[in-house]
Amino acid sequence: MKLLITGANGQLGNEMRVVLAQHRDIEAIYTDVDTLDITNLAQLDLFVATEKVSHIVNCAAYTAVDKAEDDEDNASKVNIDAVRNLGIVAKRYGAKIVHVSTDYVFDGKSFKPYDEDASVSPTNVYGRTKLAGEKALFAECKDAIIIRTSWLYSSFGNNFVKTMLRLGRERDELNVIFDQVGTPTYAADLAQIILTIITDKEWVSGIYHFSNEGVCSWYDFTIMIHKLAGIECKVNPIESSAYPVRTPRPHYSVLNKTKIKTTFNFEIPYWVDSLQSCLKILENK
Repeated sequence: MKLLITGANGQLGNEMRVVLAQHRDIEAIYTDVDTLDITNLAQLDLFVATEKVSHIVNCAAYTAVDKAEDDEDNASKVNIDAVRNLGIVAKRYGAKIVHVSTDYVFDGKSFKPYDEDASVSPTNVYGRTKLAGEKALFAECKDAIIIRTSWLYSSFGNNFVKTMLRLGRERDELNVIFDQVGTPTYAADLAQIILTIITDKEWVSGIYHFSNEGVCSWYDFTIMIHKLAGIECKVNPIESSAYPVRTPRPHYSVLNKTKIKTTFNFEIPYWVDSLQSCLKILENK
């Protein structure tokens, strides 16, 4: 097995490095924009053919939600064109591909967890380009696996957990949104399910949803981050309307994970337990 990991310098890409370091039997090539331009089909084709890649895990994405509104061309190149290219080379050379997508393909107006067959209705450029990327991938490679995830964080890179740790230590008081509800996803857990999928004896293509177990608001998330880290900071719950952003976020983005759990016999950790694991790593960094 020879893996190509794209977007290897991001949160998930770095967690894939950690997980795969424990598996000497799996050869992995880690690339990012500076070493492999996946928006360039000819370059990608040559790379996959030369390296004889058997599996592709696409961790690369344009994820700047607000910036994407003014930068749709670049968002489309990474979230649509590059994904299509990966599908083309996967089909051409018989490689298996896992692509990571997002809860932003939904409008957030539901009141029950979204399953994989729920109707999609993205409300911003980021969500629309990610959905278009899903469709482009399946158009080129029907054997692909797509994993939609939400509220991703890690001990690597910049994310909500690190921001709340920093602000909690810098300030006496914080205002955090309570009317947006979802589930955090520890990127290390996402990396683990990806490893489980690519090493499973049976390849079951399609769309899957993955996050940690449980439900919380950004306010609840912050309270728990501070509690586990021993930070004393007053956190006030506020409505989304009190914290204006360029691009409105989904009010509800809980994902139903039944399909991925039953298909791959995978037990997903509770979000607080995974948060605690991440914080322990950050303490020792």
